[in-house]
Amino acid sequence: MKAGIVSFLLALAPAALADSANTLTLRTELPDAGLSLIRTLAALVIVLSLFFGGVWLYRHTQRLAWRKTGLPKLAILESRPLGNRYALYVVGYEQQRLLIGSSPAGLSLLSQLPAATALPQEAVAAPPQPASFAQCFQQLLKGRLGAKTERTAS
Repeated sequence: MKAGIVSFLLALAPAALADSANTLTLRTELPDAGLSLIRTLAALVIVLSLFFGGVWLYRHTQRLAWRKTGLPKLAILESRPLGNRYALYVVGYEQQRLLIGSSPAGLSLLSQLPAATALPQEAVAAPPQPASFAQCFQQLLKGRLGAKTERTAS
């Protein structure tokens, strides 16, 4: 009889344990929409700041490298287009200067120019002083008034 009761209890025990373990509680409350929006916007700001920071760093890496190694020694000092695919370039490397011609056939060395420090002081003309705004405005008015008087006279 005891064996029958024990086996009956063992048969009911898994069902009793299963009922207590399978109770499912459903959460029907949703997270706060305002908090979710703030977290989403904060994540977007972080991603965009990382992106634009990387772009800035990429663009300014050359400039930062120049500060470490100094300015580049090779530079195009001046260029003049001469027409369709023809041009003249003054190229400088350290103290040397070269006049180079460019054409559809390629580049050619036209002449070596005097070194940058070897120019006599007379050859270097002082840059003209910029005119003041009042002087430029007066010249503009004189030009327009002169053109109007010529039209009325003819």
